[in-house]
Amino acid sequence: MFAEDELRPLSALQHLLYCERQCALIHQEQAWVENRFTAEGRILHQKADSGSSEQRGDLRIARSLALRSYRLGLIGRADVVELHRVHPEAVTPETVNPEAVNPTVLAAAPSTPASSTPGAKLPGLAGRWFPRPVEYKRGRPKAEAWDEVQLCAQALCLEEMLEVEVPAGALFYGQRRRRTPVVFDEALRALTEETASRLHRLLGSSQVPAPVFGAKCRGCSLQSICLPKAPRRSAKAYLQELTE
Repeated sequence: MFAEDELRPLSALQHLLYCERQCALIHQEQAWVENRFTAEGRILHQKADSGSSEQRGDLRIARSLALRSYRLGLIGRADVVELHRVHPEAVTPETVNPEAVNPTVLAAAPSTPASSTPGAKLPGLAGRWFPRPVEYKRGRPKAEAWDEVQLCAQALCLEEMLEVEVPAGALFYGQRRRRTPVVFDEALRALTEETASRLHRLLGSSQVPAPVFGAKCRGCSLQSICLPKAPRRSAKAYLQELTE
């Protein structure tokens, strides 16, 4: 279990998987430069970051919900967490399908024993509820699992905070204007926990990895700070040049 002052930003997981140097520059050096892509992402998040909530029947929507996990050492916010009211009498093994269109069925997928009471009891809300995180991203789905890991980390935080299993969530991509369902299977959970451990090692080292130029650099807002194409010289070589 991590202490309060050891918690790392949940959003850094995505930065780490994208580029270790970018992650260190942002979260150790506090470096940030906005470009078109980051501006589009910021605008897309404006409603989600409002912190407002609303209720539609058996669905309650919480925005910019504070999250933390002392087990993984993470802290941050979820863009949206949908809370689906549980109707235990309607939940049977045959209806447990994490890709179902019906959000109530999707939320009812945890592998809890049949004798246990499903869902979480929440302060100020009657009944029991299943949480389902929804993360907003600009662009479109990626071949890599960067976004899925960030979303899964939110689910692991919710599981620790509410003591209820969160089986699935969704990513909303701005270019497609629709959701992509994400199932938090064992492989994704293991990758998420491994990435959280890597994050603590990187940020705990107080070192910024050397740049490695690649295709990802073209879309990175930190090019002017990172200088991935600049020649690298050691301090020893630099001092030697001055004395020659």
